[in-house]
Amino acid sequence: MNKDVSINIKAVQVAANESDTTELFTCGNLMHKRGDYTLSYHESAATGYEGSKVSLDITGDNMVVMRRSGDATASLIIEKGKKHHCHYGTPYGDFMVGISADDVRCNLDESGGDMYLKYTIDINSTLMSENEMFIDFKTIDANKEVDS
Repeated sequence: MNKDVSINIKAVQVAANESDTTELFTCGNLMHKRGDYTLSYHESAATGYEGSKVSLDITGDNMVVMRRSGDATASLIIEKGKKHHCHYGTPYGDFMVGISADDVRCNLDESGGDMYLKYTIDINSTLMSENEMFIDFKTIDANKEVDS
């Protein structure tokens, strides 16, 4: 299965006692293969990663692998109750980050779904940020007429 979807993402990042919220409304693609899902979309200037593509590989209801390609590259494993050391690349150099997930909830089917991710990012065991992502998406009916 491969379907076009509309996506609503709200990301909250807390770093150095300051909170930053970003919202992105975009279109993307949902693939379902052998029980797993992949949600992909292109970033915009609103997120600071314009021109990048993000793929969220969802395995079960407690693990998401976030892959970013473009000027900044990443392969972040967000798995509830576990810490993973992951690659993060920028135009200024690459480094390893620790990703510890407090909560991962994925409710998906072939018509859409929602995800909630709560995780921290550290570098050399020093906390960089606390993060929450709220992702909702639904399939786009290509046969539906648009009101003028």
